[in-house]
Amino acid sequence: MNLRSFEEAAEKVREVTLDTKLIYSDYFSAVAGRGNKVFLKPENMQRTGAYKIRGAYYKISRLSDEERAKGVITASAGNHAQGVAYAASRYGVKAVIVMPNTTPLIKVNRTKDLGAEVILHGDIYDEACEKAYELADQEGYTFVHPFDDEDVATGQGSIAWEIFKEQPLTDMILVPVGGGGLATGVSVLTKLLHPDTDVIAVEPEGAACLKASLDRGEVTTLPSVSTIADGTAVKTPGTKIFPYLKDNIDRVLTVPDEDLVASFLDMVENHKMIVENSGLLTVAVLKQLNCENKKIVCIISGGNMDVITMSSVVQQGLIQRDRIFTVSVLLPDKPGELQKVAGVIASESGNVIKLEHNQFVSTNRNAAVELRITLEAFGSEHKAHILSTLEKTGYKPKVVRTTL
Repeated sequence: MNLRSFEEAAEKVREVTLDTKLIYSDYFSAVAGRGNKVFLKPENMQRTGAYKIRGAYYKISRLSDEERAKGVITASAGNHAQGVAYAASRYGVKAVIVMPNTTPLIKVNRTKDLGAEVILHGDIYDEACEKAYELADQEGYTFVHPFDDEDVATGQGSIAWEIFKEQPLTDMILVPVGGGGLATGVSVLTKLLHPDTDVIAVEPEGAACLKASLDRGEVTTLPSVSTIADGTAVKTPGTKIFPYLKDNIDRVLTVPDEDLVASFLDMVENHKMIVENSGLLTVAVLKQLNCENKKIVCIISGGNMDVITMSSVVQQGLIQRDRIFTVSVLLPDKPGELQKVAGVIASESGNVIKLEHNQFVSTNRNAAVELRITLEAFGSEHKAHILSTLEKTGYKPKVVRTTL
């Protein structure tokens, strides 16, 4: 991997990529605080919905005619699958993609729509990858690794080429990490062009294989992974690219899943963009940074999220931020009581979205029945104000687990 190969890759991927210009974010700059300026590199707006098309296209462009004639195969949780499928279609090459059974349906269908044959196998990437290698040996396919390949990583590095072309004085780049291909390409090129620019790798807490490997000084396999960031749910970083990561990554930070949920709402409400959980790692980590007056670029790696997952994340985000909550109150079982409670809530601008009436909380229904009210509020302060007013009115509210 050298400057010439990165320049060649940047030229090559321009044949198929969209121009994802940096977006300055007032909101995330405020999250980072202390005079920092945050820019987003929106690869969620890229062709196929993620950066992966870069590495896949560059890799296939470098295959021999004989290798292309045999076809290609890969394993992927979704984004690399679509990248390989699209790149293969551009070259008229057969593509076989092995995907974990847990892959969101939208990613499976989009990969098929791009002309690839899809095989579902295993529950996580590593199991799918093992199957793909098996098929490559049996059928003679060329395996296109999603991250542990220098050509693939060089293609991903074209992102850094574009960042510095647009913002030469970038002080820090935040890059999400699954297996490490993107982080390898971005970090190596960054250190070649601007050695003083920090490259910080960001992983989900439940799949921090790079952090574990760097801490031990060798490639380390996690016993298991558990994260909502399915695109970065990898147990082992790439062995071929690990030396590059070890030499060029300045720090590794991790993010809990609950911060990704909150960041999804932030991105939708402030930038009107859909970003998948793995792509949110770099903005979710901003509050952890200890720097000031820096120009920071967050690579938003992808936006392929199925509607069911999206709905769940939105609901959990609203609950997490006290914008939806459920309260239980006890009241006599007689006409007019529900209207009184509703009046108190309305007086404080609370919006009732669900009611549950339990007449069997007590054997004496005249003394008390339970009313569970799910409310929409503006946030924690508004929630506290509604609860305080209910308390003052004599209802003795009790917050309970919200179900929608």
